[in-house]
Amino acid sequence: MSAAALSQKPAAMDAAEWQARVELAACYRLVAKLGLDDLIYNHISLRVPGREGEFLLNPYGLLFEEITASSLVKIDTQGRKLEDTPYEVNLAAFVIHAAVHKTGSDAACVLHTHSDASVAVSGQEDGLLPLSQFAMRFYQRQAFHDYEGVAIDLDEQARLVADLGPHKVMLMRNHGILTVGRTPGEAFMLLYYFERAARIQLAMQAACAAGVKLVLPPHEVCEKAARQFWELKGDILVPGEREWPALMRQLDRLDSSYRT
Repeated sequence: MSAAALSQKPAAMDAAEWQARVELAACYRLVAKLGLDDLIYNHISLRVPGREGEFLLNPYGLLFEEITASSLVKIDTQGRKLEDTPYEVNLAAFVIHAAVHKTGSDAACVLHTHSDASVAVSGQEDGLLPLSQFAMRFYQRQAFHDYEGVAIDLDEQARLVADLGPHKVMLMRNHGILTVGRTPGEAFMLLYYFERAARIQLAMQAACAAGVKLVLPPHEVCEKAARQFWELKGDILVPGEREWPALMRQLDRLDSSYRT
């Protein structure tokens, strides 16, 4: 069966919400494909188009590789389920994601993972270092949120939002990473680039421990590169704008069941 045939929206759902569900389910599957998921934990949310204060979140108990467009749970920023579903949502997921969605910012998609590399870098004082071109995108453009225990206390929301500020990437100390985007594609690609940079950093630091001297470009060069990425210089587009359609085509070739 073709991907288009699988992706038939329910009659009672508007087309914009169904497309949002399909893209969010694809994001879950792609994170799993990269091996950056954590069993039934971690979470990605997406604001429901045209519905203030409503967002989609993964059903607690499903692996990322199992998530489909129809299984996603729709809740509001007060934590109320907005449709009939047998699934609940992770309390920590609600606390973290509702905090960002309540701000009314352009962060339509919020992605949180616990990959080994991001956790390792989150525990370093300076976070991600400008050791690779992948890392330059985040030079002096990463936020930090200190670890407060499992994120299940509502009063942490204000601090999460304050620490994130205008940034699109935040290291949650000793915990993992948060990326936000205008689309699932943007949030996913920021995760992808950060993960590549973090793995390279850990490899370089291991070499440094063995006696190899590391080379960090000067501040002026790092800042120039960062501006090129964020100001979309040359051939650089918004993260995900070029990659996301290709990734969804690849996913459709491998397993298009996320569309159901």
